[in-house]
Amino acid sequence: MNSFVLTCNPAADHTAPYGAEQSAVLAAEQMRAAAVEIRGWPGYRPTALVSLPGLAAALGIAALHYKDEGTRFGLGSFKPLGGAYAVFRAVAGKIAEWSGKAPSSRELLDGASRDLVRKITVCAATDGNHGRSVAWGARTFGCRCVIYITESVTPAREQAIAAYGAEVVRNPGSYDDAVRAVAARAGREGWLLIPDTSDGAVVDAPRDVMAGYTLMAEEAIAQLPDAEPPTHLFLQAGVGGMAAAVCAKFWQTFASRRPFTICVEPRQCACWYHSLVAGHPLAVTGEIDSVMAGLACGEVSLLAWSILRTGADAAMTVEDPLALAAMRLLAKAPHGDRPLVGGESGVAGLAGLLAVAGDQQARASIGLDHGSRVLLFGTEGDTDAENYNRLVGRSGAEVRQSAAVFDGESR
Repeated sequence: MNSFVLTCNPAADHTAPYGAEQSAVLAAEQMRAAAVEIRGWPGYRPTALVSLPGLAAALGIAALHYKDEGTRFGLGSFKPLGGAYAVFRAVAGKIAEWSGKAPSSRELLDGASRDLVRKITVCAATDGNHGRSVAWGARTFGCRCVIYITESVTPAREQAIAAYGAEVVRNPGSYDDAVRAVAARAGREGWLLIPDTSDGAVVDAPRDVMAGYTLMAEEAIAQLPDAEPPTHLFLQAGVGGMAAAVCAKFWQTFASRRPFTICVEPRQCACWYHSLVAGHPLAVTGEIDSVMAGLACGEVSLLAWSILRTGADAAMTVEDPLALAAMRLLAKAPHGDRPLVGGESGVAGLAGLLAVAGDQQARASIGLDHGSRVLLFGTEGDTDAENYNRLVGRSGAEVRQSAAVFDGESR
């Protein structure tokens, strides 16, 4: 069996402007509003954009940058940008409904409307990181939280969610089953649903999630050398919210100069690959579990579809062993680069790059050559430290210590 499959998106249009269809999902003012709020949160700082020149040379490309989200707000992944921001928006909206005035996140953090906030319950389904973000956001802003998790979520990730005071419910079946179960309960209980995906029925919260994610792309653009756009983005895609948000920000910023964008998924749950090939959303059923648990989704988000339908230039699937190889490569840094901690779902983009870089036909099909500049988003660190240690053979703490030594020697 091939370790990857790659196809170009027949509907991709690299010359098309970021138009009305895309702006209806993510408009510039929504991106700006999210950035303003999140930058005001305690503990906010841009995550590092790490250059990996040694690996770039080994892969036959000009430059490789890795946006390391493992330090974001101390939660180990990029998810607080989305889930916690959507919690703020939902809580502020409910307060406005009751009192006539929507508070800012700073006002909520300072205790405004505390008695009203305590009456609110937010809820979500998760494979791990989104639920942790929603739980953290609920604790930060002072409301109750219930998180539905799938059968495949590890005990460590379950405990990480519960540590923020959330009630955790383990639901039988897949991620998509958990999404439906928590939505049904939210309707019965009057809770505020904070999904990171949209089937068209709920749009505000998943749009807010995506708006928050765009700050990650905005930071990366500002950190790139000479603000020159990369030629290629390899973006992991579960339901597609992160990939669509990053694609949207680069599309809006660079128009026709935006990077060639490749969506990367686990082979067994490749809803984006099959949907882009078909030209319409397709659900993937059956056994969809993957070591890349955060990407084990069988249905695309319809909000993300509105952007990636023409914004994604290609889609590819990778086997689990490629993700494990990518994790170990980052940790061991055999080409003289800074060692990095990349979690199972966070390295799918790198896994895709590794696969394509070693295949001349695949390289040619997406224009990857010695002049290419690739940007990856490492969307999680060792969010399950025990599992990371088992898969990589080193702990995240050991890798970070190696990175500290590297940084000291590089000064």
